[in-house]
Amino acid sequence: MLKLMQLELVKNKFGWYFRGAIIANILMIALLWFIMYISQIENDIIATTHLDFFVLIGAMVRATFIVFASVLIAKIVIGEYKSKTILIMFSYPINRKKLIASKLLFIAAITFITMLLSNIVVAGLFSIISNVFNIVPFSITASQYIAEVLKMIPYSFASAGISLIPLYFGMRKHSVPTTILSSLLVVSIVCSSNPVFSMVTFIPVQLGLAVVGVIIAFLSIRNIEIEDAI
Repeated sequence: MLKLMQLELVKNKFGWYFRGAIIANILMIALLWFIMYISQIENDIIATTHLDFFVLIGAMVRATFIVFASVLIAKIVIGEYKSKTILIMFSYPINRKKLIASKLLFIAAITFITMLLSNIVVAGLFSIISNVFNIVPFSITASQYIAEVLKMIPYSFASAGISLIPLYFGMRKHSVPTTILSSLLVVSIVCSSNPVFSMVTFIPVQLGLAVVGVIIAFLSIRNIEIEDAI
């Protein structure tokens, strides 16, 4: 399985993904600064504590990379079905289920890693900028930063599973646009928050949706041995 994942990394050029992740990190930091700056001008402080601050960052990062994951699904799974290049891989003397599973595991793994790293980078850099320029009405200590980064691990893990949900919509008609658009619907649910209930911070629901994503992945490859790539 690991060799198949390595093959996927070699076969597809992922420079665009990593460049996009870097640009997304920069844009998120800029957007955070803009949001905090405007909230101070309007005297409507969004983040009153460091906990609010990290929740906002976590939501932004998860939303961004769930969409990124849908692009990966569209490119290396749905796109190959649509162009029929998947037939070439199916001609290899390798179990079809294993081939598709390696693709999905690769997507989940790279999503988890980039999401966790982005949380660390965005939160770390913005914490430094905030402490220097007093962008937020509180200081963020090293111990608070480390504690919140550790909390991000289960959320990143859950989001890696959630990122597979758009596969269900994309595989129905092998549609790339549907795959990506459905990720926006997933994001609107996963990252929703209101005074009554905050989905974005409720880890049991996040883990439950991750299980849904894994089940969708399982169902997508269950009958692959007897199906043709149509």
